[in-house]
Amino acid sequence: MNKLHRLSIALAACVVGVAAHAQAASAPAGGAQGGSAAAGEKKAAMCIGCHGIPDYRASFPEIYKVPKIAGQNAKYIVGALGAYKKGDRKHPTMRAIATSLSDQDMADLAAFYEAENKAADAAADGNAPVPSPAVAELLKKGNCAACHGDNFTKPIDASYPKLAGQHADYLYYALKAYQTDKNPQVGRNNPVMMGMARPFTHAELKELTAYIASLPSQLATVPQSRFR
Repeated sequence: MNKLHRLSIALAACVVGVAAHAQAASAPAGGAQGGSAAAGEKKAAMCIGCHGIPDYRASFPEIYKVPKIAGQNAKYIVGALGAYKKGDRKHPTMRAIATSLSDQDMADLAAFYEAENKAADAAADGNAPVPSPAVAELLKKGNCAACHGDNFTKPIDASYPKLAGQHADYLYYALKAYQTDKNPQVGRNNPVMMGMARPFTHAELKELTAYIASLPSQLATVPQSRFR
């Protein structure tokens, strides 16, 4: 593949990503107001049974730790819940939960979880481990930092997730979902991430996600009072 063709592909991906963010920013469905962390805490009962238990594992469609969401970007959480609600992210349990939420509910829950681990932000600015030459090539191949930012803690836009320190098995499951087509129960529909994930083998994804999981993190699972 010559340099001009690679540049064309990269530019096309950027255009798709910018258009998607512009559409999301300009059309907030349902007229939700800014999220309230206090209101979100009162609405989180349906979330804490999985996301409030450290190392809790999901079993569909495979066994993996549910993602850490305390400290995650609120804008990303809202977008993820919206994707489950629309069916762009396929997961029966998460879709059932998301479809029960109003846009205001999503905004409130996102504000609650974003604020829940703010104390860890400074700690995550520590020195990141140097990737092996093989992992460095995989990071370059995926151009991951272009969207997810320095050390994977500072995405270029809050609609992208922080990835550093996220569970490796969850990241592996998520990236495989972007490789999955024509399955009514499993898969994720996002043109940019589908294009980025599909060139990787499963073995490469495991190497990549193990490194990202080892990085200093702003993410956590914060036990709620009824589980402490």
